[in-house]
Amino acid sequence: MVSAEQERADEQQRLGATQAEIQEKIHDRLKQMEELKQAVDSLKNSAHTALQECEKMFADMMRSIERMQQEMTKLISANKRAALNNAEGHMERLTHEIADLKRRDTEITQLSRTEDHIHFIQSYHMLIAQTEAEELPTVSVNPYFTFGPVTKAVSEMKQHMNEFSNDELVKVAKAVNKMTFCQLDESKKKESRQSIKSDEAQVYKSLPPQDLQHRDDFMRYACELTLDSNTAYRQLYLSRGNRKAVLKKDPQSYGDHPARFDSLPQVLCKESLFGGAYYWEVDWSGEGAAIGVTYKGIKRTGYGDACRIGYNRKSWSLFCSDSSYSARHSKDQIEINAPYSSRIGVFLDHAKGTLAFYAVGDSMSLIHRFKASFTEAVHPGFWVCTTEKRCDCI
Repeated sequence: MVSAEQERADEQQRLGATQAEIQEKIHDRLKQMEELKQAVDSLKNSAHTALQECEKMFADMMRSIERMQQEMTKLISANKRAALNNAEGHMERLTHEIADLKRRDTEITQLSRTEDHIHFIQSYHMLIAQTEAEELPTVSVNPYFTFGPVTKAVSEMKQHMNEFSNDELVKVAKAVNKMTFCQLDESKKKESRQSIKSDEAQVYKSLPPQDLQHRDDFMRYACELTLDSNTAYRQLYLSRGNRKAVLKKDPQSYGDHPARFDSLPQVLCKESLFGGAYYWEVDWSGEGAAIGVTYKGIKRTGYGDACRIGYNRKSWSLFCSDSSYSARHSKDQIEINAPYSSRIGVFLDHAKGTLAFYAVGDSMSLIHRFKASFTEAVHPGFWVCTTEKRCDCI
């Protein structure tokens, strides 16, 4: 039988070991707290530096654009001035020539009325000699001369800059969203067991609140999409790294593929979206375009509703025109009157069964929201209405 004194000694020893363990944990936690404080200070400094540098770089870019504007203004003004000087020189010469011709016409009229035959014969030969010897140059005017090509070039420059800036914004948003400042080791263990397939977009599990209003809020869920050339209708021309689709008159040199839409100007994205929150933007132009999502099993051959994005139970779409919108799913169609927008934001909450379309701006304007029970992954898809018009994944 162990005495109380011996038992106390044993328990005292274990208590000492427990206290040492607790003190070690306290030391470890204090160390982590200090590291976290240092990291927070570093984060604040890094964010402040990034804001300052970004502000400076954007200011530099704005000055570059202003310089481009000034150079373009000088170019147009210089060409206008040169053309006007040239025209004024020709007009002045024509004025002198017209005055000289009128003078000669008057002389001929007077000569024809003279009764002095000798004077008539002498003046006649001199006037005829002057007229025959003189060859007046012809001034040809180009009726198609305008500064329209300059406007078109600047418009294309603006479009390219918008496309590039939006591409870069998506990349920045994705890079920032992927960064983790601090987390528990358990989360790291769970994340280490997860993997993302190459044809799946990055999933953001933390679902957003219902009252998202600003574009920055949506950009936290931005995903980068790529058009799948194996699904593209043969007259759809893909460019910008398969992020832009333009309907052309001539077929493209795509190979045969069972996933290709053979009769409708449609194309799907490679990425499958499943079980999370996603956001992407689409620029469109032309008489109309349909923007939506579909299950992989949508029919690819023929013209029927089973092939059309939004016209069957496997797909949902928003049709955009310059005057209205219409939301389509299966046999249901809802006509929507909303302000025209050439850029549509699409927010998908796959887990909650929400697909929403917005007119993109600083404050996002909801056009339509679908409520659905998605049973499998979906692929973003597009239908382009008019030749030489486009849909861009931003």
